[in-house]
Amino acid sequence: MTGAAVTGERRESTARPVIIVVMGVSGSGKSTVGALLAARLGLPFAEGDDFHSAHARAEMAAGRPLGDQDRQPWLASLADWLDQRIRQGGSGVLACSALKRSYRDRLRDGRPQVRLLYLQGSREVIAARLAARRGHFFPARLLESQFDELEEPAPDEHAAVVPLAGTPEQTVDRALAALGAEPGATT
Repeated sequence: MTGAAVTGERRESTARPVIIVVMGVSGSGKSTVGALLAARLGLPFAEGDDFHSAHARAEMAAGRPLGDQDRQPWLASLADWLDQRIRQGGSGVLACSALKRSYRDRLRDGRPQVRLLYLQGSREVIAARLAARRGHFFPARLLESQFDELEEPAPDEHAAVVPLAGTPEQTVDRALAALGAEPGATT
């Protein structure tokens, strides 16, 4: 992260916007960590699940994993949000699975402002989290399909990798350190 986003200084006219994409499988804490991270950085937060169509959400709720074709409208909507933030000269935090390299490439293509934050956890840890989660449309039985689809970020993607351990607040602390950011840093 550069400019005001790292130093905490407020230099809106010279700082390059940064958009952090918090990625990982369902149950990794993307929404919780993303919202906390956005609050700590003083940035707007977008929940990737909100960009799914009603049909896609119904498919997942019925236990049917989405395929690449099903995800294309979702990815287009996420890219539109990123472009809108960039056009406005602002930073932000977006929580979305971004499981495949091709999805991440689509979100990063022509957008050097996008940084990846990968919440990395084992099947066992995430399965326990999903089992405890209530009121979410994504059923725990689809977790295996998430891990089957997951392509962990390659070194050339320069993702900040944060292992899941401890509280969400501790995860955010590790995320800030991995991103080289400071609380209260805004652009």
